[in-house]
Amino acid sequence: MPVMIFSSELIKGTLKTIVLKQLEANHRMYGYEITQRVKELTSDRIQITEGALYPTLHALEAEGLVTVETEFVGKRIRKYYSLSPKGKSKIDEKISEMAEFIETMKFLLDLRPQTL
Repeated sequence: MPVMIFSSELIKGTLKTIVLKQLEANHRMYGYEITQRVKELTSDRIQITEGALYPTLHALEAEGLVTVETEFVGKRIRKYYSLSPKGKSKIDEKISEMAEFIETMKFLLDLRPQTL
């Protein structure tokens, strides 16, 4: 059975929380590393494009939830993202909000837990 890749439409509303959680778990990451880690953790079901990731990272930076450090890697500049103190205090709230949203969607769509 082929792996279902979730639509960018579904992912869009959850991307900030996904990115914040990855930064919490891994402390410091660059963009491509975030996309690959999410892809790996979800067995390719969530594939974040650069076109979705970087605006999200910039928005999180503008909100003060992430900090950015630049480093030279070879002849290129790589930006590393980390949770700011504000981001660290906000992550639990974002995850709780996401969990409640998921539970509400299960109820709204009349989904039953699947048994294997």
